Amino acid sequence: MPRIVRFHETGGPEALRLDDVETPKPGPEEVVIEARALGLNRAEEMFRQGQYVQEPVLPAKIGYEVAGTVQAVGENVTHVRTGDAVSVIPAFGMNDYGMHGEVVLAPAHAVVKHPEHLSWDEAAAAWMMFITAYGGLIDLAGVGEGDTVLIPAASSSVGLAAIQICTMVGATPVALSRTSSKRQALLDHGAAAVIATQEHDVSAEVHRLTGGTGARVAFDPVGGPGFAELTAALSKEGIILVYGALASEITPLPVMDVLGKHLTIRGYELFEITTDPARRAQASEFVLNGLDTGALKPLVSTTFALDDIVAAHQYMASNQQFGKIIVRVGP
Repeated sequence: MPRIVRFHETGGPEALRLDDVETPKPGPEEVVIEARALGLNRAEEMFRQGQYVQEPVLPAKIGYEVAGTVQAVGENVTHVRTGDAVSVIPAFGMNDYGMHGEVVLAPAHAVVKHPEHLSWDEAAAAWMMFITAYGGLIDLAGVGEGDTVLIPAASSSVGLAAIQICTMVGATPVALSRTSSKRQALLDHGAAAVIATQEHDVSAEVHRLTGGTGARVAFDPVGGPGFAELTAALSKEGIILVYGALASEITPLPVMDVLGKHLTIRGYELFEITTDPARRAQASEFVLNGLDTGALKPLVSTTFALDDIVAAHQYMASNQQFGKIIVRVGP
């Protein structure tokens, strides 16, 4: 019997279990995937803790990303077939489908054939990071040539994806990180500049870099006290896309900056893109093109074995990673 990752109560990484289950059978428009690699995301950490936009239905499946081989397809599935190498776009709720396990069931609309040159690890890492960044930067903010974009939590997988997408479309990515420890790594991975938020005045540095104009876009998964630094660093009619809440502190609203600069503050989540068929298709085309040309390349930070799923989640909580954490399944 295959094993899947579940939790029977909310809590820390130790709540995760590997449960034996029956091999799933695909219904109409469903695909069964034999997993080779799983991608970990902050959303899963929050879901496990009971702090996500969805309340988990216990015992709860978990996981948005998997790469592997199609084992079976249901009725009306024509774009993939048994034996295909595929990966999964996060386009469903985890109460409905969980991608972390040895053999998993996925909705057909979320299953794609990825470029052949990608490893299993890279394929499992690609979709959450690149579509999250694409949706905020391209679909919503229309980032393009000449734009300066501020990227807090830049060493996360989505932050690194945002740097690559900015470069791909001719924008200038400015990475924000708490200290200078990751400065060279961020520059090596495409950041035009790096600002250590605990060491420098963010607004002053951004205005220096932009000749006094400020940045047009900030792509923020953090919130908290640093939010005021972002509004101060933006140009007139700038936009902040808020796609996470990593900071535990209250997020202030700097009203005078918002009013005086005519700023837009926009809450954003990936599912705006992936649950809309037309927008999902556009996002998929953009990302596949970038993966094909090499303009977009998933960066894997660390790998764990499935038996070490608890340790993998503990590592995610430590914030040590630079890129994506991958869990390998099988040999």
